[in-house]
Order: sequence, then C-alpha cells, then structure tokens
Amino acid sequence: MDPHYFLSKSDLLNWINDTLGMRLTKIEETANGAVACQLMDALHPGVVPIKKVDFNAKNEYDMINNYKVLQEVFTKMNVAKHVEVSKLIKGRPLDNIEFMQWAKSYFDSVTNGAPVSNYDGPSRRATSKTGDVKGASGPAPKLSNMRQAGDGAARVSGPGAGVAPRKPLAPSGTNVASPAGKAAAGSELAAQLAEMRSRAEAFEKEKDFYYSKLRDIELLCQTPTICEIPIMKKVEAILYAPTAEEGRQLLMDAQLELAGQVFLGEDEAAAADA
Repeated sequence: MDPHYFLSKSDLLNWINDTLGMRLTKIEETANGAVACQLMDALHPGVVPIKKVDFNAKNEYDMINNYKVLQEVFTKMNVAKHVEVSKLIKGRPLDNIEFMQWAKSYFDSVTNGAPVSNYDGPSRRATSKTGDVKGASGPAPKLSNMRQAGDGAARVSGPGAGVAPRKPLAPSGTNVASPAGKAAAGSELAAQLAEMRSRAEAFEKEKDFYYSKLRDIELLCQTPTICEIPIMKKVEAILYAPTAEEGRQLLMDAQLELAGQVFLGEDEAAAADA
C-alpha cells in the first residue's frame, strides 16, 4: 500500500501549512476544497483559476463550487481521481484525512518528494474570490514545534483530559524574589512542563493508535466485494455517523435487524437494571 496513506493528521497539517503558508490546526479545515485547489496551484502554476476559489466557503453551494474548480483542474491535468464531494464537505476527519493523504501522494509523485520553491501562498490567496482565510495572520508554526513549546500541555488540560490541578509555581514558603526562590520556581515550572509534555505525547500516541484502527476498518468497508456485504454497510454507516447518539442508534438498529435483539454493553446493561 502507498505509504502516504499512513501519514498522520499532524504530518498532513505540517505539510499543508509549510507548503501554502497557512495556519490550519484541524484537518476538517480542508473540507471546503480551497486547500486542495491551492495545492494544485502550487504544483501546477497558472492552471488553477484562483479567483474562482473561495477560502471562506462555509455553505454547501460555495464548497461545491470550489470542488468544481478542482475537478476542472484535474481534467486539464489528466488526473484520474474521483472526488467524493458529498462526503468531504461534511467535514468528517477520516474522509478529509484520506483525501489529503491522496493529495500528498500525488504532490510527491510530481515533485519526487521535494517541496515547491518560490511559492507565495498568502499572496495567491489574497487574489482569491473572498481573499485569504478570515482570521489568518501568516504562516503557522509546525505542530511539532507547538507541542515542544507547551501546546500539548494546553490540549491535555481541557475537559475530560484527566490532568491534575496545577501545582503552585514555587514551593510554599519559598521567597520567589530571592535567587534561590527564583531557581526553585524555575525548576518546579520546568518539571510541570515536562510532565505535561509527556502526557500530551502519550495522548497523541493513543489517539493515533485508535485512528489507525478506525482507518483499517474504513479501508475494509471500502474494499471491493467486501463493501457489498450488508454488515459492512452497517459498520460504515456507524463509522460515518456525525454524532455519538446517531452512531449508537445505528448500532442498535443493526443489532435488531441482523441479530433480532439489541445487545447492551456491560455499563449500559447495569444502568438499565438499576
């Protein structure tokens, strides 16, 4: 299998941000098709009518127009790629990760893996239909660098992350104004940052592990012949459910249809008996 299809979300975001001078933090931000258009613009100068591309497209109509531009470029360049627009514009991470993995694969096949040079992404976006992405202020730092600077600590301190409350920056009873106090406070802060970075890396690895499992299931659901099996269609529907509630309902409907009854997990069964 093409190794590009094993690239992580962070790898793809770093590549997009470096190539186009953007500040994307979520792969879903590529869902409106504008990023794909600009990647083709960087790769094939003069082919993409960038004035027709809307980097601030939010509704389906404007997003579809971006994909029409992209499809026209594919036709001009004889790129044999079927784009599932209806899936991409819904902003599902798995769909957009897969499309960006393909984009990276195609990009590297043209450049032999080398980055493009002398491409001014922000200036090109400034000439687009609605200008640069609203709120963008310049190229983004790499996600890896952001994590090294403590960004990972911020992410894991959100709701449900299970991070313990912060300790005081200096041990109690220490005079922070004194040289010894400053040294103690600096040492304490460095230890806290190291711990939070370690936790962030652990969460990142865990997330990548579960994503790889979901990706394997998605590829299995899309395998010719296998994808026609009724149970695989049910699995794919659950995989693409936009909310946990809808996914759970699809699961119960599938159990009822194929097994004749609904099977609850241990926690749910215990809650139902209570």
